[in-house]
Amino acid sequence: MRYNSFANPNGYYFVTFATVGWVDVFTRKRYVEILLDSLKFCQTNKGLRIHAWCIMSNHVHLVISAGFTSLSDVMRDMKKFTARQILQSITEDIESRREWMLYIFRYVGEKNANNEIYQFWQQDNKPIELYSAKFIDQKINYVHENPVNAGIVENAQDYCWSSAKDYCGGKGLLDIELI
Repeated sequence: MRYNSFANPNGYYFVTFATVGWVDVFTRKRYVEILLDSLKFCQTNKGLRIHAWCIMSNHVHLVISAGFTSLSDVMRDMKKFTARQILQSITEDIESRREWMLYIFRYVGEKNANNEIYQFWQQDNKPIELYSAKFIDQKINYVHENPVNAGIVENAQDYCWSSAKDYCGGKGLLDIELI
């Protein structure tokens, strides 16, 4: 596989990004909603085109393409914003795992000069350009089957934090462009 940092501005990309330490942040609906709201903002205001998506407990898979802003800029801004918002929610709202989560985010953040205090997301997006219809279908299926393979649901379309429902004729939580 070729990781190419969104080299083709007209390409379709499979992207995976995860929380540092693989911390299971997205087991709480409020953190998922922060991420979903940010993705919606990027769609409306930054031209992000989402073709498939899935939010797991500690990582996210997307199949995306660019509208009018570079994907690397969109991903950088979205990750920075969601990190700030989720960390604020962890700090200010009721969170039984607060001390443990902040310890990990601080521990990793201290080792990276790019951070002030915490690091929430792992640095790499691992973008892979999807160069054929077969490869696109393979990655979309991978995205949608992730919760099935993890034993969370039996049918991909039953997982609410995913676009699988859209590919089965229903309407999911984000607007997507089928490909």
